Amino acid sequence: MSAPDPIDLARLLGTALQARGWRVTSAESCTGGGIAHAITEIAGSSGWFDQAFVTYSNAAKQKLVGVPAGLLAAHGAVSEPVARAMAEGARAAAEADLAVAVSGIAGPGGAVPGKPVGTVCFAWAGPAGSRSETRHFAGDRAAVRRQSVVHALAGLLAQTQSEQQQG
Repeated sequence: MSAPDPIDLARLLGTALQARGWRVTSAESCTGGGIAHAITEIAGSSGWFDQAFVTYSNAAKQKLVGVPAGLLAAHGAVSEPVARAMAEGARAAAEADLAVAVSGIAGPGGAVPGKPVGTVCFAWAGPAGSRSETRHFAGDRAAVRRQSVVHALAGLLAQTQSEQQQG
């Protein structure tokens, strides 16, 4: 079974967001704008996507999406607390209904004790709150990044459906 195509997921996400009249944003580190790229491959995505944030450095995470320096110092950039702060900060900065954040170690270097290459932290934020999780992906840098984009989009789609059931 092959992995879902990011463009197909973005198309489904757009349909779900349009039905609600919602907008989405992303705060991306290891994916370097891959989520925003998949979204903007969809004609008409400007109706549900306005802006995104590539926050590759800690300074950018602080400046663009308001991640507290103390949170970065306490947990490191690749952590669920930081991913959650990124998602919540991006959602607020973009005045979006939903946000996703991704921070991870795509490799080939960058691994630290307890955080091997392929470790990626995700967070999704919406009107009903936020959630986060950590995944470990196999493969080279391109594979880790692609899997991260797919997982981020699938999580947004799930969040859209979850929020619809609650609202």
